[in-house]
Amino acid sequence: MSTGQKSVGGAGVQFTPARLAVLLGGPVALAIASWIYLGLMIGDMSLIPGMASMMMPGQMFMPMPMFGLFLMWAVMMAAMMLPTAAPMIIAYARMQALDRSRGAGWQPVVLFSGGYVLAWAAFSLAAAIFQAGLTHLALMSPMMMKAGTGPLAGAILMVAGLYQFTPLKQTCLRLCRTPLSFLMTEWREGSFGALTMGWRHGLFCIGCCWALMGLLFVAGVMNTLWIIAIALYVLIEKIVPGSEWLTKLSGAGMVAAGLWMMTG
Repeated sequence: MSTGQKSVGGAGVQFTPARLAVLLGGPVALAIASWIYLGLMIGDMSLIPGMASMMMPGQMFMPMPMFGLFLMWAVMMAAMMLPTAAPMIIAYARMQALDRSRGAGWQPVVLFSGGYVLAWAAFSLAAAIFQAGLTHLALMSPMMMKAGTGPLAGAILMVAGLYQFTPLKQTCLRLCRTPLSFLMTEWREGSFGALTMGWRHGLFCIGCCWALMGLLFVAGVMNTLWIIAIALYVLIEKIVPGSEWLTKLSGAGMVAAGLWMMTG
């Protein structure tokens, strides 16, 4: 093996770490840009398109406020979830590096990451509609961007907590934890194949984490500490072996907190 090379993905296969860095450059740049833009929006919420209109009654479902909410959620999901998908993206990039003899470049890795972000963008549209509905019904503060009543916040917490115990949560979490298994069973050739694989992985990830994102409605959609805390929790759930106990413990905690908020 020559200097500066290492074996990855299979016996006798070599590639330079610099090549892996090039393959990962796209998703890393997207994650960094998302965090920067998210930080700017948190620091100055007037940067969210249509923010002024959100303060006016009956305006939430107008095109500009809806676009602003969607953009806010899409950027936030990209910032939060791309880092948690790092093990899967790295595994995919390594398999692409093995394909260098056929001229595989960085594009498939970017498309895989793009498909993943696209899936979360679809979730972001649903979250934006849900937030607009709650705000329109005066159940959520447009400025604080959090549920305005104890019963509503408690109900969201209970749903998130109970979902932690469901078979669907466990199935999706297992699929997110095993990159090699996913790649072997879902592999598709070509650029469209990369986009499709990223989309499908994103759907599994949404199946694992959608209810956790509901916590943002309780703590504040643009609450920096909760955004970071949820992202770190999702990453721990995905990468720590045998973390089923953590999933169930957090679920029980959310159910208890929800009951307290609903009855308190």
